[in-house]
Parts: sequence; C-alpha cells; structure tokens
Amino acid sequence: MSTTYRIESDLLGQLPVPADALFGIHTRRAVENFPLSGRPVSRHLVHAYGWVKLACARTNQELGTWSDGDKFAALEAACQEMADGRLDEHVIVDALQGGAGTSTNMNVNEVLANRALQRLGRPPGDYDTLHPLRDVNLHQSTNDTYPTALRVAAIREFRLLERDVVALVDAFQHKERELAHVVKVGRTELQDAVLTTLGRSMGAYAEAFARDRWRIYKCEERLRVVNLGGTAIGTGLGAPRQFIFRVVDHLQQLTGLGVARAENLIDATQNTDVFVEVSGLLRALASSLLKVSNDLRLLSSGPVAGLGEITLPPRQAGSSIMPGKVNPVIPEAVGQAALSIIAHDQALTSAASLGNLELNQFLPLIADSLLTSLDLARNACQILVQHCVRGIAADESRCRHAVAAATASATALVDRIGYQAAEAVARAAQAEGKTVRQVVLEQGLLTADQFDQAVAPDSVTRLGSVHASHTT
Repeated sequence: MSTTYRIESDLLGQLPVPADALFGIHTRRAVENFPLSGRPVSRHLVHAYGWVKLACARTNQELGTWSDGDKFAALEAACQEMADGRLDEHVIVDALQGGAGTSTNMNVNEVLANRALQRLGRPPGDYDTLHPLRDVNLHQSTNDTYPTALRVAAIREFRLLERDVVALVDAFQHKERELAHVVKVGRTELQDAVLTTLGRSMGAYAEAFARDRWRIYKCEERLRVVNLGGTAIGTGLGAPRQFIFRVVDHLQQLTGLGVARAENLIDATQNTDVFVEVSGLLRALASSLLKVSNDLRLLSSGPVAGLGEITLPPRQAGSSIMPGKVNPVIPEAVGQAALSIIAHDQALTSAASLGNLELNQFLPLIADSLLTSLDLARNACQILVQHCVRGIAADESRCRHAVAAATASATALVDRIGYQAAEAVARAAQAEGKTVRQVVLEQGLLTADQFDQAVAPDSVTRLGSVHASHTT
C-alpha cells in the first residue's frame, strides 16, 4: 500500500486514508474505535455480504436506478469478487463493534465502491463517480443487510457442518461393525456393571451424532426468513415498494438458498431469538462431542495403569519430561472446542435477550459467536474423524482379561443360574482371587461352553433375557 494519502470526509470531519486503500474513513474510524478481539469480521459473513449487496445492486439496476450501465457492471463485478472471497483482506474492522454492525456494513460499502471505481479506471475515493452510500448502500440499512448476511452465512456453514457430522456418524458406524466381536465390561458411575461390546459403544456414539445431524439439517428452515428490504426498523423506510418485493428473489437466485422475505419485517429486524435456537442446536452437538471425547480418553487411558480397552492413533509426543508418554490430544482438543461452543452459546443467548426496542445492538456479538461456533464445530468433527476415530483399535487381550476378571461377568449369568447364585460366585471370585469363570466351572454351575456362550458378543448384546424364569 502506498505512503500517500487521500482525504475523506464524514459527519465528524476529515481524515487521511492511504491513497490506494479500498476502505475509507468510516472503516478507519471503526478500526480506531474498536480494538477489541483482534480478529476481523468472519470471512463467512463478508462473503455473504457480497451476495446481499449483489442482490441489492441487481434489484436497483432492474428498477432503472443507474443510467450508466458501466457503473452497474463495475459494482456487480466487485460484489461478485467479495462473494468469492477475493476482497477479504480489505474488510478489516474488528469482529466486535458498537453500532449493531454499522462498521461492518460501511467497511463493505467502501470496499465495494472503491473496487468498482478501480474497475471503472478511477482512483479509490472518487465518490462523485460512485459512492459507498448513494450507490452501494442504496435502499438499504445495516439493520436489514447485516442480519440477512448473517443468515445466509449461517445457512451455508450449517450445510457444510452437516456433511462433517455425517462423516463422523459414518466413521463410528464403521467402528461399530469392526469391533462388534469385542466383548468388554460396561460401566455405570465408573464402576463395573454388565458386559457389552465395543461395537455397541461405538454404535451408541453414532446414534448420538445422527441425532445432531438431524437437528443441524432443520436449522436451515429456521434461518431462511430474512428482513432484507426492511431498512432501518422493518418499515422499509427509504426503499421503493418494488425493491422490497424483488430483492429477496434476487438473493435467492444468486445464492441458491431458499431464503424468503419475512411477513413481519419489524419483528424480523428487532428479534433475534432464531439465532438462540440454532445456537442451542450447536450446543447440543458440542455436548455430544464433549461426552464422546471424554469417553475415548477414558477407554484409552493408561495404557498400562488405566482402562486401555482401545488405542487411539498416536499424534505427537506427550511430554517434555516423561519419555514414551503419548496423550489423547485429539479428544482433548475436541473437548476444548466443544466447551468454547457452549461458552459462545451463552454469550449469544445473553446478547439476544439484551436487544432494546426496535433493534438488537449486540448483533456483532451474535454473529461472531454463531459463526465462530460453526467453525469450531466443523473443525472439531473433521479432526475427530481424520485423526482419531478412523484409527481406533481394540486391545482385545486386555478386554478379554477384564471380562474374565470382572464381577460384571457374573451379571451375564443371572438369567442362567439366578441372581443369588451369581452373587455368590462374584463374592467367591473376589475373596479367592479367582476369575468368575474359574469359580463357575469349579462349582459345576455351568460347563465351559455354556459360560463362553453366556459372555459371547451375541449374548451380551441380545435384547432382553432368554432365561427370564431364572432371574429371581
């Protein structure tokens, strides 16, 4: 960027702006005013803003706003560039900002105006030719473009997240089949309980994420209703009726999304409860990710002095002082992402409830929390599949040893020898330091084949008891 400057003016006065910068005075003031998160606005929001501005530009052109076709063509091309991610570096305002997103909208307007000016062969800042407000922001407000862009961005990211969750479901379903033959001790309250299989454990994880996938799929219908055309508070002030009626149709055609204009634009402008709802569905996914990640850590713990029933792919050395230590870093990282999503949901919920009257002033926090959570969720699902679940292996010898030694095996015999006899076997095994199998065979309660059948995979995963008459 050059060291020369151009002078731009606004309501508060004048400021120098680098001569070849695509942003302008409003962006510069915002950068000075809001050094908060140190992160720019989400790129997903910026790209969605490109689509929103393009829909508005096409609608205005359709209504005969510009007699100069070159002006529209330059603006249209600039909007397409933004939608394609080619202008990201110029949207520099902080993710968190006052003004309900006005700084983001103004940064976008200035970048699109100046990029269009470049395409017209004019220097940035030549606003007599093409103006950020009079042209780019024509018949719009931050208050309808910002939430509309957020909804578009969120729908697109939820679609991608759904694919990532489907991949996670598939990975656990594969493990369900692969480990269906491995009998293990099932635990309740971290204590030995009954026998199950590793396959059943993996299948339960798949079912949990399948429910998350369905919740995510339903998010789109909640986000598709937009307030574009409502301008400041939803009354459409300053926008022609035909613009209001047509602009969402253009947005739908451009994005391929099933967006629709809200019947009550005032409601859609001031109330943000829909973001609370979809964030809550993300929180549900986060709770599944956290629970399953912790389970994987427990099942792989040790490997010698812990449960050690499964092994996870080794990803990196685990200690600078303990040789040979390998930590379950992927589940740990996924767990932290999940906790962050839960925290973002709390921030978003608070922000949505604190909106005042005709507008929610905390829309930037809502946007940042939701889109950050979507990024975290996508990344967490991806690394869990790629770097962890696909490489899970059973320590079958350890599982067999635990099954043979655990009193949980006695529970598997209840429907064959009765509760009291099984309880006596469990006490004897503990007192004599023997396995349940040894005690059962010594006492002649079952044959070896009968015992092995009782603790076989198909027996321990069978629904209900075959010999129910012996359970008293």
